[in-house]
Amino acid sequence: MDTIPRKRVMCCLRFNNQCQFWTRAIALVALVLMSSKLGLSQDWPHYLGPQFNSTWDEPKAIKSFPNGGPKVLWRQSLAGGYSGPAVVGDQLFVMDYVIEKGDPSPSPDVRNEIEGRERIVCLNAHTGKPLWQHEYACSYRISYPAGPRCTPTVDDGRVYTLGAEGLLLCLNAIDGKVLWSHDLKTEYKMPEAPLWGFSAHPLVHGDTLFCLVGGPGSVAVAFDKKTGKEKWRALTAKEPGYCPPTLINFGGTQQLVVWSAESIHGLNPTTGAEYWSYPCAPMYGMSIAAPRLEGQYLYACGIGTASILLKLAQDRPTAELVWEGKGFNTSFSPVLSQDGHLFGVDQGGKLRCIEMLTGQRRWETTEPVTGPRGASSGSAFIVKNGDRYFIAGETGELTIARMSPERYERIDSVKLLEPTHDSFGRPVLWCHPAFAHGRMYWRNDREIICVALRSDEQSEPLPDAPQ
Repeated sequence: MDTIPRKRVMCCLRFNNQCQFWTRAIALVALVLMSSKLGLSQDWPHYLGPQFNSTWDEPKAIKSFPNGGPKVLWRQSLAGGYSGPAVVGDQLFVMDYVIEKGDPSPSPDVRNEIEGRERIVCLNAHTGKPLWQHEYACSYRISYPAGPRCTPTVDDGRVYTLGAEGLLLCLNAIDGKVLWSHDLKTEYKMPEAPLWGFSAHPLVHGDTLFCLVGGPGSVAVAFDKKTGKEKWRALTAKEPGYCPPTLINFGGTQQLVVWSAESIHGLNPTTGAEYWSYPCAPMYGMSIAAPRLEGQYLYACGIGTASILLKLAQDRPTAELVWEGKGFNTSFSPVLSQDGHLFGVDQGGKLRCIEMLTGQRRWETTEPVTGPRGASSGSAFIVKNGDRYFIAGETGELTIARMSPERYERIDSVKLLEPTHDSFGRPVLWCHPAFAHGRMYWRNDREIICVALRSDEQSEPLPDAPQ
């Protein structure tokens, strides 16, 4: 047999290695360019966005809407629910509820008895194509029974969901396989779910999943995120409330802020030990909106006079009361903070600015929330982008505005979705949108839509989606 000269073999190997190198390099460059084009680095993995602060860091976001409104890139049918979407890479996760029996008409103090199926739905974030879904039979006995409340939390290839009746799931993000689960209502000896269902979005930090639960000694519970094994439980309250656990880092100390229906607490996130606590009891047990940290001040607000400003110590995990009973009287809209001021929606549907240290009001308007007139439990979700704010109002309109301590300035607005919920006889849309990939993802009880909000996607054709 003829032998190939060693020199020729070495040349061929070097050539082959160089080809493989350049092939990989070109593929990597192409991936980076596509990621840049689609904004893949800007995920929205859980409620309130990547930093839990309602901020969207997209430098190419449109400054105003084009004629005819922004492009709606896709629509996909969906059933009922208040769960907002989470977006990571090319996957979108959202929960809904398919009603099979019962009357879902909402009443603030009536528990509807409903039969149906809760679902976790995974879609391709760029095309809307269904990828997988996991569903299970779930009977509701809660008020406002449209569907699940909590936005999925995505972390390290896993999806964590919490249903309205307390089923906590950890699923494989690729195929929806259940990795572990807890029936919180049963395991923690709760006679029934909170009146408005389990609504506190689960929080993942490090190797721990934090949940608001309820039951004796278990308002807050920490689980190992990989196995579901309980790490600790803490606090007792008549009602757990609906506020998501919030992690803050101040004075070199991490603190887990938990707001039950009775008090707001600072806990050691590793052990559950209590650092500090102050009474803060909103009407109807409605501790809902996540507390907001601005500098060394922590603010929380709910219906009635349940608003509180705390000053955190610089050198140890303690807090002192600055004032209470002023500021916002909010149903559930999260408050944003900037330069010593707070921006948020009052229970009457009024977008307001208040001075943090005094609680004094600077201005108010109902325009981007409910329209020209206010309304009971009026709501909107506000997301900051650079020097502008995107305000998703309960009317289904998206508004771009500037806000400062001096004034509110509307730039543009467009109707994107129909409000399909009902509240006190008026149609409302109470679902928090996600902002990722240069786009907005928003849903009602019938569909979820993807809207282009990058300036370079308004006139160019949509790139092919990754397979």
